[in-house]
Amino acid sequence: MKKIGFLSFGHWSDSPGSRTRSAADFLQQSIDLAVAVEELGADGAYFRVHHFARQAGSPFPLLAAIGARTSRIEIGTGVVDMRYENPFYMVEDAGAADLISNGRLQLGVSRGSPEQVVDGWRYFGYAPADGETEADMARRHTEVFLQLLEGRGFAQPNPRPMFPNPPGLLRLEPHAPGLRDRIWWGAASDATAVWTAEQGMNLMSSTLKTDETGEPFHIQQRKQIEAFREAWKAAGHEREPRVSVSRSIFALVDDADRRYFGYGQDTDDQVGWIDANTRAIFGRSFAAEPDVLVEELRQDEAIAAADTLLLTVPNQLGVDYNAHVVESILKYVAPELGWR
Repeated sequence: MKKIGFLSFGHWSDSPGSRTRSAADFLQQSIDLAVAVEELGADGAYFRVHHFARQAGSPFPLLAAIGARTSRIEIGTGVVDMRYENPFYMVEDAGAADLISNGRLQLGVSRGSPEQVVDGWRYFGYAPADGETEADMARRHTEVFLQLLEGRGFAQPNPRPMFPNPPGLLRLEPHAPGLRDRIWWGAASDATAVWTAEQGMNLMSSTLKTDETGEPFHIQQRKQIEAFREAWKAAGHEREPRVSVSRSIFALVDDADRRYFGYGQDTDDQVGWIDANTRAIFGRSFAAEPDVLVEELRQDEAIAAADTLLLTVPNQLGVDYNAHVVESILKYVAPELGWR
């Protein structure tokens, strides 16, 4: 059994064929899609976060709105770039979204990916400390965020407050009990997956990974998951961790599917450079008739190892079509693979 959700990159544009032409379209359609997939029996609605781009730059209002309109599905991110984040303010925003959804927030965070502008986090008022890299800064922000989520008091109360204070040091409010256990780190390398386990975060692995062995993507990703679980056990954490992987999967069941995805799909992994020093391997896309798709996915070792599968959706094709994409996997593929 697996949890199956969608992951939206949240693009909008006024290009021909786009049904998501503005930021308002993206936000409102995202809420509608989350409602639709909950009704279909899916398990989650997740969103990519990129700043200075026509995508979801501020996820918490969207997540809170989805939480208010749904009752069962998980809501989350994949991922929030912690180079840009004030961990104190983020704790308040995340706590509010989690409480509105009655504890359904699954928050993916990470050091971020190449962005639309050079050192965009500097415009937000952040800079690495002396001797730090931007990745170090992201991890430092994350460590503070995790500590604050514990809910322990740390701030000295005013002796003459506007309103009465509880005794002792004060914490940030609203506090969301249990949210600390629902933080995920987007890891691209095996070493980062080990660090993720040591920090007590769940593992979020995407369709991109640092190419460390030259092996097929799904095998490298499966080994990364194994390294994460071994490190989790060694760290002595009491709860069971969770692991998600993301895939582009399209079951070709009607003419629209064949028109959009029936031709020219990548059937092999791709290798490229995400920056001057990082060689990455990108997982293939899957698009086929359901019976063929089942056999192809049966060979994916990383999907087999994960407990959560996030389906990347072409959000600019509209709510109805994206709900159809998710429904086709739930109806024709998941049962044959034992995911349902």
